Amino acid sequence: MRLTLMWEARAARGRGAELLEWARAQVLVREPVRREILRAPQDRVLVLTWWEADAFDAELPELPEPDAELITRPVHRWRFESIE
Repeated sequence: MRLTLMWEARAARGRGAELLEWARAQVLVREPVRREILRAPQDRVLVLTWWEADAFDAELPELPEPDAELITRPVHRWRFESIE
């Protein structure tokens, strides 16, 4: 099964570039099949990672929460199963 983990955070005002660099610098304990980092309006940063896994709730490395002063709210996380 291929799972996609989605991690999304919104930077504190004026700190979008810093949050983007923070996300780029994060090292996971193991490498995903693929990793993509995106940005969106309102200083949002999105990190998608793709993994081969045996179950939807498999233990997989995830990005942590950044320091509270770097973000405006808690990080949002979702898991998706690739269908096609």
